[in-house]
Amino acid sequence: MPPTPQKVARTDAGLASELRVAVMRLRRRLANERDPENDVGIGVMAVLGCLYRNGECTVGELAVFEKVQPPSMTRAVRKLDERGYVARRPHETDGRLVLVSLTDEGRELVIADRRRRDEWLARQLRALTPAERDALRVAVPLLDRLATED
Repeated sequence: MPPTPQKVARTDAGLASELRVAVMRLRRRLANERDPENDVGIGVMAVLGCLYRNGECTVGELAVFEKVQPPSMTRAVRKLDERGYVARRPHETDGRLVLVSLTDEGRELVIADRRRRDEWLARQLRALTPAERDALRVAVPLLDRLATED
């Protein structure tokens, strides 16, 4: 059965609305593809992912990256430390700061979580035509730019 033709948003406002809905649906679907044994919340997993991408950070830097208040990040880091996913240590030159890094267990959790969701998404992508996959290759940097610019 051929794919159903998709309507095309005619205005920027229409595009914004359709893009928001599509991105949120994909986000929910990817969240649902997480390992059911992984009981670390998606927000806390985001902190692990931030450390995986950026390396050791202060709690304040993590709060900025994740756009949360420092006390919220302090609680998240404490929870991750208690579970053995991160290690905390004092900053070398500023005793007021705490540096946070991934432990081997935290790194393994991030890698396994990403692998599972990437495998699901790769299966979904195989169902698309080559032209549709090419369109997504063009769209990815644009979506990333939308997500990271203020």
